[in-house]
Amino acid sequence: MTMSEGQLSTLQEEALKRKERLKALKRKRESENNNDKQSEGQFLNLPKPKFRSYKPQDEELQKNALPLIVPDSVEDEIKEQLQSSNAKVVIDELDITSLAPRKPDWDLKRDVAKKLEKLERRTQKAIAELIRERLKKRQADLATIATSEPAQPE
Repeated sequence: MTMSEGQLSTLQEEALKRKERLKALKRKRESENNNDKQSEGQFLNLPKPKFRSYKPQDEELQKNALPLIVPDSVEDEIKEQLQSSNAKVVIDELDITSLAPRKPDWDLKRDVAKKLEKLERRTQKAIAELIRERLKKRQADLATIATSEPAQPE
């Protein structure tokens, strides 16, 4: 198998590109190493740890350990609560009406309000019709009375 000159030139170009990338990676690593050395100096300026619940074994770290805090006794708090619970609660001062809702059926009224509005309109129309019918009957009765009975002189 023989390779043509065009293929050789592309292979050479690719090899050169690889070499350039490798050089760039080497430069990058060297700059990172220099940065690491500089960052070590920054670690010296970090805040020191505080050990609240852990007792370190290293003597240098033991200097940073905080003293143990003894919690308050719970017995004193319980005694205070028991004493306050023994005090008599005056029930007479408690007004039961303030606890109960003023109108226990307010939710029923709210739900039925729309239906009541419709019924109210219908009843008003029905009452108006009844009044009109009575007035028509009276007019008809008055007309028959006036035409049928002659006026009597007194």
